[in-house]
Amino acid sequence: MAGAIIENMSTKKLVIVGVILLLFQAFSFMVGGLIAPSPTTAVHYLATKCVDTVKTHHKGSKWFMPWGPDQCSKIRDFDEAMAKRIEANNIVFAVHIPLPNREMSAWFQFMLVILQFDIAFKMQNQIEDGSLVTMDVGLAYRDSTLSEWTEMAHSIEHRKLSCNFTATKTYENEGRYYDCDLLPFMEVGSVAHKYYLLNIRLPVNERKKVNIGIGEIKDIRLVSIHQNGGFTKVWFAMKTFLTPSVLIIMIWYWRRITQMTRPPVLLEKIIFALGISMTFINIPVEWFSVGFNWTWMLLFGDIRQGIFYAMLLSFWIIFCGEHLMDQTERNHFSVYWKQVGPIVFGSFCLFIFDMCERGVQLKNPFYSIWASDVGTELAMAFIIVAGICACLYFLFLCFMVFQVFRNISGKRSSLPAMTKARRLHYEGLIFRFKFLMLVTLACAAMTVIFFIISQVNEGHWHWGGYTVQVNSAFFTGIYGMWNLYVFALMFLYAPSHKRYGDEYICMPKRESCRLVIL
Repeated sequence: MAGAIIENMSTKKLVIVGVILLLFQAFSFMVGGLIAPSPTTAVHYLATKCVDTVKTHHKGSKWFMPWGPDQCSKIRDFDEAMAKRIEANNIVFAVHIPLPNREMSAWFQFMLVILQFDIAFKMQNQIEDGSLVTMDVGLAYRDSTLSEWTEMAHSIEHRKLSCNFTATKTYENEGRYYDCDLLPFMEVGSVAHKYYLLNIRLPVNERKKVNIGIGEIKDIRLVSIHQNGGFTKVWFAMKTFLTPSVLIIMIWYWRRITQMTRPPVLLEKIIFALGISMTFINIPVEWFSVGFNWTWMLLFGDIRQGIFYAMLLSFWIIFCGEHLMDQTERNHFSVYWKQVGPIVFGSFCLFIFDMCERGVQLKNPFYSIWASDVGTELAMAFIIVAGICACLYFLFLCFMVFQVFRNISGKRSSLPAMTKARRLHYEGLIFRFKFLMLVTLACAAMTVIFFIISQVNEGHWHWGGYTVQVNSAFFTGIYGMWNLYVFALMFLYAPSHKRYGDEYICMPKRESCRLVIL
């Protein structure tokens, strides 16, 4: 009966394979750190105050440009508006994306916009607790500076102000600004056009209490965040290279299994399923987003990642369980429903959460689940529960790994009765299995560590004459790491053509008598 390649491959060959994989891992980090630019770029905008002199906002047919040959009639501040007796309902905040003499590109992939109000303190016009800002917002696009603007989205949005005035609220401090939190404003899943225009109105209605008690708004600032085109090209190139690599090893792996005289066992099936999920996330369908306006690509990407991570978490549980050797009938998926069930349920909850925001944004890019109290509480609850579940899962996985190590160490008592060659074979097998489990934990830990580093550092390090983009290295390195991990699993756990004698460590009710159950 043939074992897996990890059981029968010589130590020398196994070391060579390990070194090759480490070199590819280092290369994947270097691609992001030294070749790719920073993953995203943030551009700051200050909204221009335009005056709707003919009240065309009732018709909805005019767009206000902050600059250029068709620029609007502008005012510097609201004091000028009061001097000219311009009502607040006739003021439109206009922002053109990108800045003058620049163009947006489909390589930018997405556009996220956050908003901040500059609000001055006035004793007679203070910000009330729980105040809401109501905005009449419109988004338009065009692909030529000579063409007309085409409406892309229009909505009435509400955002809750969260501002703090650090000084004493006295007449002497009038004119000083509140410290207001950033607010989610807009997210577009593709950047298919060259120019975008935002028109924002703050309608005032004293009878309906609309935009009353929000303080004296002086300016509106926006920050537009999009993916760098250079990083997108590097990312697409990696996916294009890795897709056939994992696909070929997956076909080779399953072909070896089907050549066996026995049917595939559970561990072989789950490794194959993991390879399918990795291939699914690798397929570079993003190439089509460069030529087509596919606004659903962000949602589709989240779904693909969710499927892969759900499969990866399930694989680790089954992988450890199949090696416990605890005299329990295994090799059946139903045995693991208590462990895999919560993973599937948690993944489904995250899918619903994602659909509640990015699903709605397919129709209304200004929608945000964080805009309301209920949505914020729901989102925070999802994040907290997900964090707790992740910690509990990691502790449970460590406990299972500890059990496997303890049980395998207990089976070492059977080794002295074997021949020297057989004993050395199984001692090497035990070491290889323990090493693979430690590599698995190291991959999970590396993901968490590099994620934390990418959040707390300034984004790049200077190393000699080179600038290392840490965030880009995190994305390409971790992505390459999981591809290499899946590649190594399918290679090492493929059936081997080598055969050993008939001495095996057998457990009751087991379908295999090898130490590492396949």
